[in-house]
Amino acid sequence: MRIDGRTVRALNGLTARWADEAPAEGRGTVFSAAGVWPLLAFLADGAGGAARAELAGAVGLAAGEGARAARELMAALDAEQALGFALGLWTRRTLGIRPEWSSRLPPGTHGVLTDDPVADSAALDAWAGERTRGLVDRMPVPVREGTEMVMATALAMTTEWYRPFQPCEALPDSGPWRRGEFLTALHRSSTVLDRLDLADTPHGAVTGLTVMGRQGLDVRLLLGEESMRPAQVLRTGLDVLERRRPVVRGGRLPLGEPGPGLEVSRELSVAPAPPTLHVLTVPFTVEAHHDLTRHRELFGLTTLLDTGRGHLPGVGEQPLALGAAAQTATATFTGHGFRAAAVTAVGMVGGCAPDRPRYRVTEIDARFDRPFGFLAVHRRSGLVLAAGWVAEPSHQEFPADDPDAEADDRGDRGGPGA
Repeated sequence: MRIDGRTVRALNGLTARWADEAPAEGRGTVFSAAGVWPLLAFLADGAGGAARAELAGAVGLAAGEGARAARELMAALDAEQALGFALGLWTRRTLGIRPEWSSRLPPGTHGVLTDDPVADSAALDAWAGERTRGLVDRMPVPVREGTEMVMATALAMTTEWYRPFQPCEALPDSGPWRRGEFLTALHRSSTVLDRLDLADTPHGAVTGLTVMGRQGLDVRLLLGEESMRPAQVLRTGLDVLERRRPVVRGGRLPLGEPGPGLEVSRELSVAPAPPTLHVLTVPFTVEAHHDLTRHRELFGLTTLLDTGRGHLPGVGEQPLALGAAAQTATATFTGHGFRAAAVTAVGMVGGCAPDRPRYRVTEIDARFDRPFGFLAVHRRSGLVLAAGWVAEPSHQEFPADDPDAEADDRGDRGGPGA
């Protein structure tokens, strides 16, 4: 099922604006505008007055268009093998949900809140765990005695690389990970050079690498100059994805050090060989909890947070205001693949012997061995499903029993490459 281009642009726009505000302290962060966007769209459909205008502004579509676009987006993504996307709505029996609004939600989404907040919280936590394949096991907003309605999305994504990375160790010679000790790292070589690109911006250059997954989900690794802020690096990655910023592809990079983490050289070889791209990166796991009300203007929640009156006349017969809005997200990158999930909710108060070398061959080294950004991208549409920043690499041990760990990574075999 095709995703409408206007929806992709609107949602990627929200990702870009959130990137400007998302913190990257500690081990980094991860966030999913794709998890928030449908909630805002459905709320805008039932909102009135200033709240309706603010929510529509955050969604990037007219309030009357958002619900249809959100429903179509969720259906298209949930049909993908690598993805799972669900919506849940729970209300008190006394709320009086308007059928003309609830009929525009995906079918089978409506449940009931009881008078037992503990039991309700347990039920909603179980829903989150089941819908994210165990990656997020708790709902990000609490169910309290005064909660009239909870609306949530659960987005999960899992993919395997066409060709896995191999475990190795790395000793960074610059950046904050230069500590005189080896890092647990990953490496891979390929003759497909154009998965690598370099973009120039007023703030500095950004090196991008596309790691392709088997199930239509790609991960873009983004390394900027050390002086650049995470938001500037992620924004550049989004601009490249949306083709708003030109790039130099890997096969056209000049000799030397043309960009962050890059070295292009001509090396002696005992046999003729095509140009080769060598990639080094690190495994990572990042987790984050976001209180969306701290960014109320970004998400169009300012008026909705005013509990002095109701703002969702099209949703229910009782006046409703926003009591809580939050997202819990996680992302893990390993030698074999990538997995991530986000649960978003709103609560309303609701590496022989050498022969003599005779040839010179081009070698490109791309090292992501200091903090970098990433985007998880739905390949066919260019929709960003998750974005984040890796401030610290994982220090995990590599599994010894994974058969893919012995796969040949010297060339471009069995898939579309790097």
